[in-house]
Amino acid sequence: MGSSVESPDMSTDSTADPEGTYACVYCGCDVRRHDPVSVTESADPAGEPDDRYCNYGCLAAHVEEAGLTTGTTCEWSPS
Repeated sequence: MGSSVESPDMSTDSTADPEGTYACVYCGCDVRRHDPVSVTESADPAGEPDDRYCNYGCLAAHVEEAGLTTGTTCEWSPS
């Protein structure tokens, strides 16, 4: 006999978010049902996230499909 406690705004109904505020930008799932990852491009880390992904898998798939690493480099020089 286990019991679970959910956050009052937690919903398992995918239609509970008609504006898509909590939708994963990659797969469209409600991020509140997963272990979400948020991406914020502003200098204010406390600001509202620009994009939400339901997990690192969706974020990685988005990066791969969009070719976001193509042509980017990290360079280190000891001097």
